[in-house]
Amino acid sequence: MSYTQKLEELLINEVIPDIDDALDEIFEQIADEKNANDEQKEEIEELREFKSDLKDLLDDIASGEIEDDECEEIYNDIIDAQQGEEEE
Repeated sequence: MSYTQKLEELLINEVIPDIDDALDEIFEQIADEKNANDEQKEEIEELREFKSDLKDLLDDIASGEIEDDECEEIYNDIIDAQQGEEEE
C-alpha cells in the first residue's frame, strides 16, 4: 500500500473523526455551561481550520496533486504526533 493510500485512510478513519469528537466534547461543555469562553471559541476555530486543511489535503490526494513522498512525510508526522499524545 502506498503512503498516499495510508495517509488517506489515516485521515478519513482516525484524524478527522478525532477532530469531530473533540469538537463534540467542546460543544457539550458549552451546552452544560450555557456559555462559551474565549478559550473554547479559539479551540473550536483552530479545530475547524485544521479539519478544513485536512479536507483540502484529501482533495489534493484525490486529484493526484500530491506526491507519495510528501504523503509519507505527512503520514509519519501524524503517526509521531499520535504516539506523542499516547505517551502523555
